[in-house]
Formats: sequence, C-alpha cells, structure tokens
Amino acid sequence: MNAKEIKKLFPLLDQHVNGKPLVYLDSSATSQKPYTVIEKLDDYYRRYNSNVHRGVHTLGTMATDEYEGARDKVRTFIGAESTQEVIFTRGTTTAINMVASSYGKANLAEGDEIVITPMEHHSNIIPWQQTAKATGATLKYLTLLEDGTIDMEEAKNIITENTKIVSVMQVSNVLGTINPIKELAQLAHKNGAIMVVDGAQSAPHIKIDVQDLDCDFFAFSGHKLGGPTGIGVLYGKKHLLENMEPFEFGGEMIDFVGLYESTWKELPWKFEGGTPIIAGAIGLGAAIDFIEDLGFDAIEEHEQELVSYSFERLSEIEGLTIFGPKKRAGVVTFQLDDIHPHDVATVLDAEGIAVRAGHHCAQLLMKWLNVSATARASYYVYNTEEDIDALKDGLVKTKEYFGDVYS
Repeated sequence: MNAKEIKKLFPLLDQHVNGKPLVYLDSSATSQKPYTVIEKLDDYYRRYNSNVHRGVHTLGTMATDEYEGARDKVRTFIGAESTQEVIFTRGTTTAINMVASSYGKANLAEGDEIVITPMEHHSNIIPWQQTAKATGATLKYLTLLEDGTIDMEEAKNIITENTKIVSVMQVSNVLGTINPIKELAQLAHKNGAIMVVDGAQSAPHIKIDVQDLDCDFFAFSGHKLGGPTGIGVLYGKKHLLENMEPFEFGGEMIDFVGLYESTWKELPWKFEGGTPIIAGAIGLGAAIDFIEDLGFDAIEEHEQELVSYSFERLSEIEGLTIFGPKKRAGVVTFQLDDIHPHDVATVLDAEGIAVRAGHHCAQLLMKWLNVSATARASYYVYNTEEDIDALKDGLVKTKEYFGDVYS
C-alpha cells in the first residue's frame, strides 16, 4: 500500500483548509487517526462502555478483556517480557514524571548525578530539575556535536560512577536526530546507572525492542502513532517497578486498606490508580494493529524517502537553513531568511499547509542553535512527495510575500 492509498484511511485529511487541500505536516505534535482507531473508540462507547476489573457483568468483562488485551499488544509492540512491565499513563510526560518521582526521589542523594542532553523536550528536563532539587543530586548535560548528534567520546567522561540516571530521547522532536540509545545504556550500566528513554518521537517511526536496547524505562504516547490523546505507556524492568512506590493513590491500585496502613496491588495495577484510561488504551491497541499491519520496514523506508526528497526540494530555496544531521527521522526543522517562524507558519496555513512554529518545547536546544524559534515540518505514513512540493511552493510564496512587504 502506497502513501496515497494510506492517506485515504485517515478521514481528517480529506478536507480543505482556507480553500486549499489540507497538507498536514505536524505529526510530531500529534498524528492523525485512521478509521480503524476511530471506529474502535466508537464501538467501545456504543457497545460495551463499562469500568474494568471491578464487576462480573458482561459489559465489564468485555471492557476488561479489551483493556488488558491492549496491554498485551503494547508488550509485543515494544518487546517487553511481561504485561506486568507495561503501565498505562496519560502520556510520555506523565510516564517520565513517574520515574523521576517514584524512582528518582527514592534512589538519589547529594553527590549523585543525573545526565540528560540539551536537545531534550521539556518533559524530559523539568522532572529531572525538580528531582535534583529535591534530592541534592546534580544535573549534567551531554555534549552535542555541530550537527546535533551526541558526542559519544565525551559522554564517556560525563557519565561516571557518580551517575545514577541517564535519560535521553531516542529521536529529537526538533532535529530528527536518532540517538544511540543502546550504546548509552551500555555506558550507563557500566557505571551502575539506569537508562531512561523518551520514546515519544521514536515509537511511531522505528521498531522498538526494549530488551535489545536494554533500557530500564521507556516512555511513549499513543496520540503520536495514530492513537487517541490522553493515553501513554511506561515500560519498566519488573524488578525496578516492584521496588517503586506508586505515583498516585486511591481506588484500583490497592490490595488491603486498613485504618492507618494500606498495601498495593501487584504490577502493573499498583501504578494505575482510579478509573484507568479505558477507551484510550483500547484505541491505542487499534493504532498498534494498524501500524504493525503496515510494517516498520515500510514506514522507515517511506520516511527516509521523504526526508531525502525534502533536502532535495527545500535546498532549492535560497536563504533556507535546515537544522540537524542528514541521517534523521521524518522531521525537517528550518529557518527562512530572517522571517519569523510564526509568520512562515501563518502564510503556509493560508495555503492549507499545517506546520509547527515556535521553540517546540525545546528552549535549551533553541539556545544551542542560537535561534529563538524555528518552523518544523514532520511526516508520517500518510505524507507524500506532493505534500513536500506544496511545502516548497508555500515557502517560495512566503519569501515573495515578505520580500514585497519589506521592499
């Protein structure tokens, strides 16, 4: 199935914006949803909407089976050993906060070190800043090379026996950089540290095997891979999760409640307090089915073709700068002359083209790039070379418009 055929499976993409056919190039922010996911959510609410785990009636059993079935799909999707290692969360941000709070605050002390990179999304910076403040640990940053990749030689000096946690995004939401997680995990473990991976931008685009990566925690969101918003996953090695205190307390996560002490359910439910994100998990399961039917080999090949075509077409525009390495995931972040990225995005929107503009929740990286903001086009399974042609034409119009304004 080619991208044009796949595009027809996403109802939102069949529309006009500002009188022009929609060209959606903002999938790093959130992907669009295929019919199969939308229909699965509709089916849940129409036929068996019920709470899970609590009742013995038919609807409750159906909902529980679908919910736990989705957990098993996630287990297979990321290569986890057990469903006990798969925790449903609100998204990547919540998952990383869970690790920072439940693991970090219990295992860090003054003199310990947390290592991250300047390219991280804010959701993989601020939780560690707060954990460092709470524990007295020191936050350190890996060095980036000129092309926006990690200096792995220098990493050997930065990650030391004082390092307790290394937390790095697998794919940059700005540069598209694909970070060497397996090598970083080996370096972390050699020094007695754990490896935390922000997989928000990688899980939709490349095949994940948490056992091959040997990461200790892996977080990702459903809405970036065709699933609903408000659902995500935290994978953790079983022995680490078993020794962590719950992140939230209340119903569903308890075993026995006494007047002054309580005990918790076994994994994974001790981390899923309250009514869980039932519809979200079921929708995520449907999204995983859709992605795996397409196959990651085909997805990666298609995105690499789009990236290559983007460099070819956009490099024809004088005054356009693309940031990041040549080898990258399906993200192209750029500046056009001295035109503010918000102005670029506004003109493109008038042409029906949706791109992201701003600091992309990566202010540290913007400082490293020495810019205040950038524009970003990000691709997914439904994008075509014609979309990139439209982007190029829209950028040329943007240059012409602002050339006339300032002339």
